[in-house]
Amino acid sequence: MVHLNSAVRLLDKAAEKYNDKTAIADEWGEISFAELQKQGKSVGTAIINADAEGYMPSPVMVYLKKSISCIVCFMGAMYSANPYVPTAYDMPANRIQKIVDSLQGRGHIITDANGLETLKTMDIPETISIHVYEEIIKTEADNVLVEKTLSSAIDTDPIYIMFTSGSTGAPKGVTVPHRGVIDYAMWVAKTFGIDKTSVLGNQAPFYFDNSIFDIYSCLLTGAKMVIIPETLFMFPVKLPEFVRDNDITTIFWVPTVMINVANSGVLSEIELPKLENVVFCGEVMPNTQLNIWRKAQPHCTYANLYGPTEISDVCTYYIADRPFKDSDPLPIGRACENMRIIILNEQNEIAKTNEQGEICVIGTGVSLGYWNNPEITQKAFMQNPVNPYYEERIYRTGDLAFIDDEGLIIYLGRKDNQVKVKGNRIELGEIENAAMCVDGVKGACAVFDENKQQIVLFVESQTDFKLRKMNLELKKYIPNYMLPSGLIVMDKFPHTANDKIDRVTLKNSLKTEA
Repeated sequence: MVHLNSAVRLLDKAAEKYNDKTAIADEWGEISFAELQKQGKSVGTAIINADAEGYMPSPVMVYLKKSISCIVCFMGAMYSANPYVPTAYDMPANRIQKIVDSLQGRGHIITDANGLETLKTMDIPETISIHVYEEIIKTEADNVLVEKTLSSAIDTDPIYIMFTSGSTGAPKGVTVPHRGVIDYAMWVAKTFGIDKTSVLGNQAPFYFDNSIFDIYSCLLTGAKMVIIPETLFMFPVKLPEFVRDNDITTIFWVPTVMINVANSGVLSEIELPKLENVVFCGEVMPNTQLNIWRKAQPHCTYANLYGPTEISDVCTYYIADRPFKDSDPLPIGRACENMRIIILNEQNEIAKTNEQGEICVIGTGVSLGYWNNPEITQKAFMQNPVNPYYEERIYRTGDLAFIDDEGLIIYLGRKDNQVKVKGNRIELGEIENAAMCVDGVKGACAVFDENKQQIVLFVESQTDFKLRKMNLELKKYIPNYMLPSGLIVMDKFPHTANDKIDRVTLKNSLKTEA
């Protein structure tokens, strides 16, 4: 029996059991489990040989186009007992530079000939080894060396460092342990029935933690992962056709993508008999569009997942097995296995039923903290204030929620998305939910204009709404004191690289107009 001291042991078991079965496919080709293992060990051998002696791990930054090659490098990093740092070409150069800076001259970068040209324009310390993928992949794997190195790993070591935006403008490197990812993969497989016959359609960029769902449930079960071409997400009407033609059984997409597909009208025109699981996470999923999916593909299991990057992807889930009214909140449900959720009120006490508080997470999925940033780590990861008996570390998410009478967690939004206007405490997400109930609205984002001390509602629509007409509609769902003072109608919202609504750009546009 192989001891799961590292998540790459899942690949070892899959390569032995499934051998020539396709593990990953992209628009340029496919790779079997056995070949993925072989190439991963080649990369791992090269990294081990280039590593300086030392106790601490050397991060391996992967700077490549989203493809099978990235997965090979992730495996290679793990075979060398080092964490990988996923990045991509579509990241701005200044963000890549900040990530490199945060590594503080330690580690490796794997890129290709094109990426190398970009890196030449940056300030890369000489102590960071740069490997060209076309060359490193030719390294002859030293299985003895790899096994000796890997055997020293323990499951609390970091598997990856995923950089998320920081309030200061400097990205924070969330450092996640192997055990959290292994437990998560096992939960995914059990909850959604993932097995060797499953085909997962990957949407999430590899530097977005939703990709963990796809990658590691496949390695665990022998399922196939299909990397959906990034250009297809610009044409949502084409996505269901791709899902059908590739026999995809499970999708884990951000709500924005699902909304775009629902709004395109294509779901009522196509049958997806092989699709079994429709899973979403990353933003609030509007019930209007969820009900369109449910009506068009009633045979699927629909699940709303929740979890910040500081967790090994998600920590709660809710199987949406019934229709919801457009204005009803969609629960984020209950804790995943080996995870615990507590809701702390402003007095740092366990919130009562239906009492609002901050979501705090305990369990193996909680990250180790922020790479090379102990001060910020101590603010977010701390001793459980309701446990005086032994050391118990929690992560304070900054998200607000309450537990309803059925024991389900109802998400309310960010603490920093809660504003006070004329003495009234207002949750911006509640305004957005109300706006999504208005006919003709395809997207909604409420922001607070600090300069004018007022709420501005952005809506994505082809209808030329006026503020008065919009507020008449909103009054059906929210009280007068929550009505926005400004309205901006757009044909299409800007989006982040993760396909979430780019709230920062929308808010900054108010400063530009001012």
